[in-house]
Amino acid sequence: MMTGRLQTRPGRVFGTLVALGTVAFLAACNESGSDQGQSAPPPPPVTVASPLVQRITEWDEFTGRYEATASVEVRARVSGYLQSINFADGATVKQGDVLFVIDPRPYQATVDSAKADLSSAEARLDLAKVQLDRAQSLVAQSNVSRSSYDQAVQERRAAEAAVAQTTAALQSAQLNLDFTQVKAPMAGRVSNRRVDIGNLVTGDPSSTLLTTIVALDPIYFEFDMSESDYLAYQRAVVAGKLPSTRDNATIIQTRLPDEQDWPHAGTMNFVDNQLDPGSGTIRARALLDNKDLFITPGQFGRLRLPGSNEYDAILIPDSAILTDQSNRIVMTVKDDGTVEPKIIRPGPTQPGGLRIVREGLSAQDKVIINGLVRARPGGKVTAQPGKIEPAPEYEAN
Repeated sequence: MMTGRLQTRPGRVFGTLVALGTVAFLAACNESGSDQGQSAPPPPPVTVASPLVQRITEWDEFTGRYEATASVEVRARVSGYLQSINFADGATVKQGDVLFVIDPRPYQATVDSAKADLSSAEARLDLAKVQLDRAQSLVAQSNVSRSSYDQAVQERRAAEAAVAQTTAALQSAQLNLDFTQVKAPMAGRVSNRRVDIGNLVTGDPSSTLLTTIVALDPIYFEFDMSESDYLAYQRAVVAGKLPSTRDNATIIQTRLPDEQDWPHAGTMNFVDNQLDPGSGTIRARALLDNKDLFITPGQFGRLRLPGSNEYDAILIPDSAILTDQSNRIVMTVKDDGTVEPKIIRPGPTQPGGLRIVREGLSAQDKVIINGLVRARPGGKVTAQPGKIEPAPEYEAN
């Protein structure tokens, strides 16, 4: 029996070793497969899209102020007591409207006196004409001396001069009477009254300011352009790329501070003849319609001026551009999924959060627009198709 037990133990040990080896082999296989799966993960996903190609016009923006095309100080031209005021403060008036009335009675009396003087002078002229005609006929018959005839000629000339003098005096008196009605010299919006009824106002030379009027339609927009911008426009005009800003053909658009769009259109109508050496800027001006009188002179606003003719521009989201020291970089994906950085030369921003790319990209490139943190130059990614579109709620700078 001992012999049988010694013979069966080696078989049991061998079977146990085989079982343990099988388990170890299977465990090693599982560990190897797990290591291989962890060492080769799939490339990270990113969203790519081709640049948006759109026909646009580049605009340069400036800050300025709306100004009236004309502004007038309404002053008294004759002295007297203010009798009436015929407008409401801040109202719009037409050219020729009577705004103020100065007591006309003293000036009416002067006019009446001048008319009487004129009638007297005309009567003396009529008498001088009759006497001259009589003297002329008598001197021909030698019944009157030559000196008497000459005296009649001089009396007629003096009478004619007196008529001219009294006529001028009457015209002057009539002008002063007319000036008692202070009329609006132009159409526009009147300011408040500076003098109340019953006050004594004085005429020239120390005339009393009664109110002011500003023209509202059309209206100016004045702004300052930097020397570099002005030089760039001059170069473009010489090259034939842009119309001259001095020939009233350059189209402009403006907006008020609370407006998102550019609802007010006009044209450039003035560029100054020299730059200000202190500020390095040149004064420019545009002319706009203001038919609804909504814009008030003195308001601030923004103006945009075309910086190029229409052309097909390459646009990408501003968020897709990275900065590497002095370079601007865009991450693109090749057909094999490799990330390739490209240095670009960006242009100005456009409405919708997009930016113009002047150099470095083509319309066929696949630009990473989402998932930039997972992209490494030369690495692999899984490209998922996307689309570049302007964001309607985004406001361009």
